[in-house]
Amino acid sequence: MTTTRLAAADIDGRRTTVSADDGVPLAVRTFGAADAALTVVFVHGHCLRTDSWQELRSYLARAWQSDIRMVFYDHRGHGDSGDAPVETYTLDHLGRDLDAVLRAVAPTGPVVLVGHSMGAMTALVYARQNPGAIGTRIVGIGLIASAASGLTSSGMGRYLRRPVVSALRGAVRWAPGVMHASKRMSHRVCEPIVRNSAFGTRKVSARTVAVAAAMLNDTSIVTMSSFLHSFMEFDESDILPLLGRIPALVLGGDADVLTPFEHSVAMAAQVPSSRLVCLEGAGHGVILDRAADVANSLTDLLD
Repeated sequence: MTTTRLAAADIDGRRTTVSADDGVPLAVRTFGAADAALTVVFVHGHCLRTDSWQELRSYLARAWQSDIRMVFYDHRGHGDSGDAPVETYTLDHLGRDLDAVLRAVAPTGPVVLVGHSMGAMTALVYARQNPGAIGTRIVGIGLIASAASGLTSSGMGRYLRRPVVSALRGAVRWAPGVMHASKRMSHRVCEPIVRNSAFGTRKVSARTVAVAAAMLNDTSIVTMSSFLHSFMEFDESDILPLLGRIPALVLGGDADVLTPFEHSVAMAAQVPSSRLVCLEGAGHGVILDRAADVANSLTDLLD
């Protein structure tokens, strides 16, 4: 019997650190050959990290094998990336961070961007900041469980304008250390929140819920709350027609209470020739509990 030994880089990726334009260290993992014909960069959501793509990556690695290089990274203040000044926890800064990652690890060749939730918003911000890259460097885009505007108009986004959210943001600004300690004491409430908001109407495994809750628990409340203002003001709808230059996938679940599917419908309507995919019963954490379905849609996008 022949035993195939996998290198650590095949299992856990090649790890590197990219310096953002303001010096914040960004943790990056790459899978596949540097000279692959195409690079796909995955941009994770709010309070998540690179690990949120793990299940999806396993499906894509089998489908794509060595033909495609995959790049994953943690946002500032998330995962293994460094903390940053509170005032830099904005979507505009995340767009510039994405540009820094691309310049460092994929400086040449065609790139497809795939973003989930806040990651898709980051991709839209990047497109607005770098319009000349769309159709040249950026040859495809996947927008998963996200929105281009109007986050406070429906779903749980309506709570962003409530006084309690404003009070939380103020408390974090004035006493971040105290608030971070209170987040650690509140870990026991995270799992039911994740279960009810992320996974829709389908029954999911306890392991999947635990993985999502762990990522939320590991994110500082300073990071978590500081991005909320960007969500309230977010509007990148003007950039959507530009994405008509490239193949685009817009995917969501019809049981998503964080970014309801109506946001996906609105985005797809403004991106000429985009493909709109609705996964029945799926919630906001669609890349975790519906990884196989998402992988199939991404494979179709690349094909």
